[in-house]
Amino acid sequence: MAQLLSARGFDALALHGERDQRDRDEVLLRFINHSCAVLVATDVAARGLDIAALPQVISYDIARDVDTHVHRIGRTGRAGASGTAATLCTPGEAYRAERLAEELKTPLSWQSPPKLEPVTPLTAPNRTLIIGGGRKDKLRPGDILGALTGEAGLDADAIGQISIQPTRSYVAIARGQAPSALVRIRDGRIKGRRFRVQELRGG
Repeated sequence: MAQLLSARGFDALALHGERDQRDRDEVLLRFINHSCAVLVATDVAARGLDIAALPQVISYDIARDVDTHVHRIGRTGRAGASGTAATLCTPGEAYRAERLAEELKTPLSWQSPPKLEPVTPLTAPNRTLIIGGGRKDKLRPGDILGALTGEAGLDADAIGQISIQPTRSYVAIARGQAPSALVRIRDGRIKGRRFRVQELRGG
């Protein structure tokens, strides 16, 4: 599904249990950083993910048990925020949906699929850069922010979330400014030191 969406121009990434932990962490970080517009996930994402302001969850099948389905759709509309959860269902699966609704004591709202029309692919507003230094190098978010707004000359509003890990750091940059930020950080210094930097890719 992620490959299909990507082939049609969507910024889509896949999250599943066959990825190693670092890959899963980086995919999720890119989604949280708005460096990915659509996250296609197996039930590995049903539990334990805390994503703020997630506007919509679409299940393209019905979970086999109520708890899993509740955890899936519970990723949206959290802590008083608004959100929509939709589940795609074929007529042959309607009995499973009805059983789910009975167990949840929630009436279903059936809607026919809309007429298929060309859609504009969703592109992410940011890109994520990965810097080869982290807490062990005594880097702090302020150091990276200072390097980007100072020597690199970026506006502060072009810089998104900065995440510092033990040996690497991640920073979200507005899509249009990411290439120049990459070059400027690569050629410049952070806290007087040079660090390897590249755009976080793959998916």
